[in-house]
Amino acid sequence: MTRTLAFDTLQIHAGAKPDPATGARQVPIYQTTAYVFRDADHAAMLFNLQEVGYIYSRLTNPTVSALAERVAALEGGVGAVCCSSGHAAQIMALFPLMQPGCNVVAATKLYGGTIQQFGNTIRKFGWSAKFVDFDDLAAVEAAVDENTRAIFCESIANPGGYITDLDAVSALADRVGLPLIVDNTTATPYLCRPIEHGATLVVHSATKYLTGNGTVTGGIVVDSGKFDWSASGKFPSLAAPEPAYHGLNFHAALGGMAFTFHSIAVGLRDLGMTMNPQGAHYTLLGIETLSLRMERHVANAGKIAAWLEKDPRVDHVTYAGLRSSPYHSRVARICPRGAGALFTFAVKGGYDACVKLVNGLQLFSHVANLGDTRSLVIHSASTTHRQLSPEQQVAAGAAPNVVRLSIGIEDADDLIADLDQALAKATA
Repeated sequence: MTRTLAFDTLQIHAGAKPDPATGARQVPIYQTTAYVFRDADHAAMLFNLQEVGYIYSRLTNPTVSALAERVAALEGGVGAVCCSSGHAAQIMALFPLMQPGCNVVAATKLYGGTIQQFGNTIRKFGWSAKFVDFDDLAAVEAAVDENTRAIFCESIANPGGYITDLDAVSALADRVGLPLIVDNTTATPYLCRPIEHGATLVVHSATKYLTGNGTVTGGIVVDSGKFDWSASGKFPSLAAPEPAYHGLNFHAALGGMAFTFHSIAVGLRDLGMTMNPQGAHYTLLGIETLSLRMERHVANAGKIAAWLEKDPRVDHVTYAGLRSSPYHSRVARICPRGAGALFTFAVKGGYDACVKLVNGLQLFSHVANLGDTRSLVIHSASTTHRQLSPEQQVAAGAAPNVVRLSIGIEDADDLIADLDQALAKATA
């Protein structure tokens, strides 16, 4: 077909063809470690990246490759690499870009685990992060120095549901000659396609909305194929002879696919953060209904956020889909299909009231996750953002008086009734 396929079609068909050996219509789970080479020359061509194929499942696997191709198609990228978790995806995104002494400029409004990973763990690699409020573009640009190698943000920030002005941030990244990495977990490519707004790389925790049912941990990095890795001399792993792969210059040899191939041939080979084929299979199944689920997630979130905003027991609601949100004006431009289904609200009564609310809910599950078909709740200040200082918690949108909701696809009136009875207990 010459026609450009729509999202609803791609989410079912991209990366999937009937199995040539059996005719199986669904992508099989290729539960194998290794693959037989045709002969010695075939093996050498695979290891030289002269031919695309399968060597060892730490690097590539047909089930995992189908998932990578599908998500790349949905995001509008040239390629993708799947890995073991969303956190692994963030390290995989940075790995070809960074050297000891280099830094990444990151948004203050991020998932608490990302702030921890960037603020502390990556220092063990000799990397560092500078956290800046991305609503202050002058501060973002001022944070960039000669050792900065990437700019990192979330499209819809966890936990508050704040929408980043990706157009403005990508224009800044272009001006300073750096790749923009966007975590699109909360939005999914159905609500936002960061590459269309100038992102270089898109990362996902496939654990969340892509799979959608709380059964998998997985991560994906999508490559736009548009960044010139050779322009500045700052990215030797991609645009100079790479000693970790017998001196190959990935960008010179592979052009727009340089990042994807490096992430597989070097990143997965040496870091080993591999997605298992069964997890990839579950995620492929989940993606088949992504648009249907996201429509219901967004509709429910809008109804519930509007109800909470009017409730006298609630101090404020952060959902960007509300007209009262300072981020509402960005919805139509950045997330034209809706503002997502993740947001926070502040309970009158503070920390103690939040704890009582969480304990009083019956339909909402109290878990450290989001993006499930089930509605989820967590008090971020005592859990996901607990390791942060009070100042960092407030900056991230996870103040002590705030509860985070991930709205599922149940009946919205049932969810409102559950919140109503829990609020009554929490504020009695």
